[in-house]
This record gives sequence, structure tokens and C-alpha cells, in this order.
Amino acid sequence: MSRVLVTGGAGYVGTHLVAALLRAGRPVRATVRSTAQEAGLRAAVRRGDADDAGLEIVAADLMADDGWAAAVAGCEEVHHVASPIPVTQPENPDELIVPAREGTLRVLRAARDAGARRVVLTSSFAAVGYTPKPGAEFTEDDWTDPDTPGLAPYPRSKTIAERAAWALMERDGGDTELVVVNPTAILGPTLTTDLRSSTQLIKAMLDGTMSLAPRRRFGVVDVRDVADLHLRAMAEPKAAGRRFLAVADGPALSFLEVARILRRRLGPAGARVPTQEVPGEDPPRPIIHNDRARDELGWRPRPVETTIVQTAQSLLDLRLV
Repeated sequence: MSRVLVTGGAGYVGTHLVAALLRAGRPVRATVRSTAQEAGLRAAVRRGDADDAGLEIVAADLMADDGWAAAVAGCEEVHHVASPIPVTQPENPDELIVPAREGTLRVLRAARDAGARRVVLTSSFAAVGYTPKPGAEFTEDDWTDPDTPGLAPYPRSKTIAERAAWALMERDGGDTELVVVNPTAILGPTLTTDLRSSTQLIKAMLDGTMSLAPRRRFGVVDVRDVADLHLRAMAEPKAAGRRFLAVADGPALSFLEVARILRRRLGPAGARVPTQEVPGEDPPRPIIHNDRARDELGWRPRPVETTIVQTAQSLLDLRLV
């Protein structure tokens, strides 16, 4: 059984995916930006109830060719999870766009050249539904227009990177197949103490840093369900060449609704979460369909409230709040 490659193995999604593969008995090779991340990755995998004995860790940077040929060597399956996610949007969009696009193309070329059977790429709902649309109803057939006026660098980078990935594979992908997973806002328990943007928002609610809830509406998906969708997208033959939106069932939420769940379910630990939104008009509440993942891959996401509560509980358990 060949090793499975997971890029960005030390990240929020990457640690859950590595742990899920190891629990399933698959040997895993994970890339990290620096070998200094190895100890943290192994600790995270063990928190995920996986034996890290089957885990090989190698260093490879999305912005350099060095290491990628060796990383994909002998791997028939590649999960490309690594991508820059900023806490704040940079003034120069190329700070995100260039590494997102060039890193994705670098991994895809290496996988193709190594004869990988399939690459499952983590993209984002940001590449699907960040251009205004009447009714705000979105499926995998929708695309964000990177030239949308006022579009932030992050959704622009995700759209450009995913478009570039499809163009490369359609033009010069060889026998390697591409599948794309497009998650909405990812929450759920963290296995790593290096907090990413979504878990930082929950932390800010719990510690009182966020005094007013931003006036936004968004879909939520559990990080464990994103990992599960990756595995299903890799295994299903008919998934080749398809995009899959990853979002939990039910309506999109606001930050204030998330805060109300935390306050109701956490007791004293939720006492500092915001109780009011910033002033302004309500934005549209998007309708995001997950039918394709449910119908074609048998995917069944967790309830949103479970995800939100377990996100907060993991931060408390790890003493990150």
C-alpha cells in the first residue's frame, strides 16, 4: 500500500486528515514548511487518536521547487491542503495570490510527474460565492469573479488558484485526476495549538476580545467533515473532475447566532461572548447547497451546533482561552 501525501500536514485541516488516514491504517507522508513543526504535528495526530508511527514528515515550501519531487515520489494519492490563510488581509493582494496559485501548480505538476492517480485539492467557498448573486443561492456551478469590485485578496487568491489548477489539469494533467473540495467557514475541535483564522474568531468571542459580533452571514462545516469529504473524494471513481461544496445542513449563520449558541451551551465559559452586532444593515444570508457531496459521495456532515460547541470546548481543554 503506497503512502498518501498530505501537504500542509501541520495545519488545522491537515492534522485531522493525517489522523484520519492513520486511523484507517494508511501510511502517510506529510509536508511541513519547516522540520521545526514535526513535534507539533506528531502531538496533534496523537490528540486525534492516531498512532504516528506510520507518519513520515518532510519539509517542502509552496514557493520553492526543492523537495516536491521527493515528497510525491511513490504516492498514488495526494491531498493538497496547504494554502496561506491570513488573519488580516494584506495590502498587496499578490502576497496571497502568488503563493496560492504557484504553490497549487507546483504540487499538481509534481504529482503529475510522479504518476499520482488523483489529487484532491482544498479550495474554498470563497472561490464559489463571493460575487453577489440574486437570491444568494450557490452550487458548485458558481464561481467568484476575481475582478468583483471590492473583493478581498483572500477570495481572489482562492479563485485564481483553483481556476489555474483546473486549467493546468485540463491542458496538461496527464493521467492524474483532480477533485476539488470547497469548504465554507471551517470550525470544529483543533488538534493543533497553532490557531488558524476560524478558531481565532471563536477564541476572540470567548476571551472578550470580540466585543461586537461582525455583521456577516456564512456557512459552517466541521473540520472533521472536511477531512472525511477529502477521503470520500479520493475513493469515489466518479468524483474525478468534480467540485464538492462542504457545508453543514441548515441555514447560514451570523456571528451573533454563533455567540448565542456559545453563551447558551457553555455556561460561565461563554459569559464574555458578544451579545450585539456591529451597527449596519443585514447582509444577505446565503443559501449553500451540499447535495452533490451528499448524493454522490454519501457525505453526512455533523450538526452545526455540535461543531460550534466542540470548537470552543477544544480551545478550553487545550488552555488556549
